[in-house]
Amino acid sequence: MRILIVGGYGVFGGRLARLLADDPRLTLLIAGRSLEKAAAFRAAWALPGGAVMEPARFDRNGDVAAQLAALAPDLVVDCSGPFQGYGAAPYRLVEACLEAGVDYLDLADSTDFVLGIERFDAAAKAKNVFALSGVSTCPALTAAAVAGITDGWARVDDIAAGIAPSPHADVGVSVLEAILSYAGRPVTRLRDGRTGSGVGLVEARHVTVAAPGRLPLHSTRFSLVDVPDLTALAGLWPGVREIWLGAGPRPELLHRMLNALAWLVSVGLPIPLVKLAGLFHAVKTQLKWGEDRGGMFVRVTGLDADGRPAARSWNLTAEGDHGPFIPAMPAAALIAKLLAGDRPDSGARTAAGAVSLDDYAPLFAARRIETGVRDELQPSAPVYRQVLAGAWEALPAPIRAMHDLPEGGRMAAEGRFDVDRGGNLLARLAAAIVGFPGAQRDGRIRVEFSRKDGVETWTRRFGDQSFSSRQWAGRDRAAHLAVEGFGPMACGMAPVLDGGRLRLIARRWTLFGVGLPAWLFPRVEAWEEVDGEGRFRFHVDLSHPLTGPIVVYRGWLLPAPSGNPEEV
Repeated sequence: MRILIVGGYGVFGGRLARLLADDPRLTLLIAGRSLEKAAAFRAAWALPGGAVMEPARFDRNGDVAAQLAALAPDLVVDCSGPFQGYGAAPYRLVEACLEAGVDYLDLADSTDFVLGIERFDAAAKAKNVFALSGVSTCPALTAAAVAGITDGWARVDDIAAGIAPSPHADVGVSVLEAILSYAGRPVTRLRDGRTGSGVGLVEARHVTVAAPGRLPLHSTRFSLVDVPDLTALAGLWPGVREIWLGAGPRPELLHRMLNALAWLVSVGLPIPLVKLAGLFHAVKTQLKWGEDRGGMFVRVTGLDADGRPAARSWNLTAEGDHGPFIPAMPAAALIAKLLAGDRPDSGARTAAGAVSLDDYAPLFAARRIETGVRDELQPSAPVYRQVLAGAWEALPAPIRAMHDLPEGGRMAAEGRFDVDRGGNLLARLAAAIVGFPGAQRDGRIRVEFSRKDGVETWTRRFGDQSFSSRQWAGRDRAAHLAVEGFGPMACGMAPVLDGGRLRLIARRWTLFGVGLPAWLFPRVEAWEEVDGEGRFRFHVDLSHPLTGPIVVYRGWLLPAPSGNPEEV
């Protein structure tokens, strides 16, 4: 198969070519206005025994029909953009492909461009070719996620989604220009079952992207964006009443500055935001702090197959530079389907519904991308069952038993423990305030658990010393975290599956309910596992940059009858 990738050495086209580079059944025409850049890309990324890469000169503003005839592709993938700025004849490449009888895909995210492709539906069917627009995260992946998590549902009422790129990811000036073009301006979207509007980059909400059993993103601010999904998804789920799509650029300081400027535009100030795209790009390039991780969420509410209220979310997290490949993955998935003989129906339409989550699975598995589904309506479940969601059943049985406390329930466990204490005066003071035991070896421990109104109380008795803490499933900015409170302080912890071990990673600390900056966080290394004798084993190491080690306590537990502790 000969595939012409227009913009093949650019940001998105280059990533698509790299996703396809190991398939020897393909010839990839790496095309753009610069033959030299195309040749340099081939030299950098062509793989021995993989796809044939041929550099090609292609100018979409030139004689497109003649260029297509010379290159003779079986499929054209337009990755050049920005599609918002294609001028008076935005579909000239589409029209040339249809005239030549060549299949067409693009990675467009412009609402008008993607929805407008349908005007060529009859022409595409007459030529027995397909032309799919928006073969990218929006709307292809969004639609795939909605379909995947609502399979069998009786009704879909509300769809919300958001994309949070890594703060270290490069964002081109053209992408910023596209975003700034609608900042502070009306964005058409479905609201309360009717076509209404929101205000671009002004409407906002906080969401924690958290694939079950994986390290979540920090709570992220998402702001309304103008993407094809706001209209295209309604065609797939006609009864839906609300559709909302947001972007979560970070760091949040820059995001809030953008929100403020968009609000000023919305109230009538004539701020030429598009002309400031270069400035924003320069600032964004310098403000690359925070974790090098990105993510995406899709949350849907409605009625399940039995007509009961349902709320479910699909969550994706991507490490480092693996996330930026996601916009190119729908095209790679469609090409894999073509090679397998699974051809899209002829016609011109949006890419919503063109690929499924199953089609994405091998592409995600090849990169550091994790996904998972959460059933959001389980407030009466035990804390860790709520937070771990679909990953709960993957825990070893002894760990599940220690955390499976029903509402109103009580249980106890007994075992042995060791404690080490820090020698710093501040460390000793902090340990004394919380009630941590003194240093000792092979002491007897009893832990008593009780649960009331969704809050679990853990009372740890180390010999003749004891201290208690409370645990609950986090909400709002602590969503999808197991929160443990010690007096006025609370720590939101992410339960992360690491083989047979459950690691508890601190993600948020508060004092009297106020979030602490990261540099003030106590450092926690905590995990649970099952030892060779089938016992629940725990390890907690608490320290602080100002005090050094505070306390380390570790040991094992077995379920015990309630009442007076017995010798273990």
